[in-house]
Amino acid sequence: MPSSTAFTTVTARRTFGRPVMAEATIPAPAATTASSPAPPDRGRRDWPAPVRSYVQRSFAEENSIPGISHQEMEVKIKQIISHSVEARTLAVTDWDKLPLPQMMIQEERARLHNAGLQSPPFHRSAYPKSIAYETNELKSKKRKSSDLGPLDEAGGRIAPLSQINGRKTLESRISYSEKRPRNDGVSANGSSKSFPILDGRKKRFEHTARGTSPVHPWRKTAIQDAPSQESEGPVVGRCQDLEKGYFRLTSAPNPDTVRPLPVLEKTLEHLKRKWRQDKNYGFICNQFKSLRQDVTVQRIKNGFTVNAYEIHARIALEQGDLSEYNQCQTQLRALYAQKLGGHPTEFLAYRILYFLHTSNRTDMNDVLADLTPADKQSPAVKHALDSRSALALGNYHRFFQLYLNTPNMGAYLMDMFAGRERLAALSAICRAYKPDVKLRFATEELGFESDDESARFICDHGGQHFLEERHDGVRLVTGKASSFFDPALKAASARPGSKLGI
Repeated sequence: MPSSTAFTTVTARRTFGRPVMAEATIPAPAATTASSPAPPDRGRRDWPAPVRSYVQRSFAEENSIPGISHQEMEVKIKQIISHSVEARTLAVTDWDKLPLPQMMIQEERARLHNAGLQSPPFHRSAYPKSIAYETNELKSKKRKSSDLGPLDEAGGRIAPLSQINGRKTLESRISYSEKRPRNDGVSANGSSKSFPILDGRKKRFEHTARGTSPVHPWRKTAIQDAPSQESEGPVVGRCQDLEKGYFRLTSAPNPDTVRPLPVLEKTLEHLKRKWRQDKNYGFICNQFKSLRQDVTVQRIKNGFTVNAYEIHARIALEQGDLSEYNQCQTQLRALYAQKLGGHPTEFLAYRILYFLHTSNRTDMNDVLADLTPADKQSPAVKHALDSRSALALGNYHRFFQLYLNTPNMGAYLMDMFAGRERLAALSAICRAYKPDVKLRFATEELGFESDDESARFICDHGGQHFLEERHDGVRLVTGKASSFFDPALKAASARPGSKLGI
């Protein structure tokens, strides 16, 4: 037996010419003896002549209606013939007198247009008694009762035309578990739920068209008990209580819990006395929010409304409550635009100072662009503009002079960013004056009322070792504190809402 080698022996080439390769004969594939079985002949149904004539008349050119496509007509014809086959009325139906599908579609569209509904109602009047059809004119992503297929007179579900021709659809091949019954709108006894569903939907749309909303028996809220005020106008209150807590409305306002304008005027005077006596901001803020709510639901817009919002805004400023102040300021801008009185220039100055506090340059530019020559002549607005100019130029000496002479209640707003500007001024003083300055000089330049306040501010920011007591008084060693306060200034600029050194 010859021994097997680990390689294949090849003949060495002796010339540089291309070797002639013998053409390999590829055998032709053997002819298949068994031919594949031909698909079974599905056999077309032999439709009666009246049905064929009905279909031909439907698609005739002289019977076409503009706006109705062939696809819509095909869907409608399939529904009509499918129902007739299942109801076994194909031979007894008078196809010559049956309305054409385009006429049915046109009638449905006209009925929907007249009713003004968004969802197609269910009607059977367009068909003979043996035929019931549905419209597929309006389709939605949500499942509708029209997705269930046509119904016969007994309320049973009709198989589609594809099942009539012997072809099974995907739905017929799916088996459903007995533990999870299908919720397709058809009950166990074969009756359809589409009629009550469509009736309820139609009633909802009728309520919407009239501008009202249906009240469900299980939803007994204040809306059901209170009379409808939408068509009659704003609410007119009947409550006589001077004090009433604030509650966020979750339903229509009840006139029995809303105070009318004469009572609200007495309430405002009562709250002003309570604030001067008790200074209880939590109680006063709650009462003012309740007062503002009663004014809003009754749509009261007059001088009293402006006065109430202005008083609440001033109290919020005094207490540093910027949230309530901003709400009042927003409403006041709309009220001032209606020329209802009040003090628009005072609160315009507050807006400018507030934007200095928040470093909001965009809104500041909008305010400056809207200023009129009359606004610029107001003392409060002129003071706010001078403060803005001093900060823009880095003139801290001028800024703190303005700070000590702020009109109205603008000092409460300037207090909120005075600490930040004091740090900036202190850093500038440490760089400009060497080797030291008197503490009294820093007190005057930084807008403090006493040397104790100035020294406390420096110590609060870690600069106590720069204060030295000498024979001529306490001095600030600026030569050693050139850039010491820069990190504190950077942190204060990053959080404009902080109140440093106040």
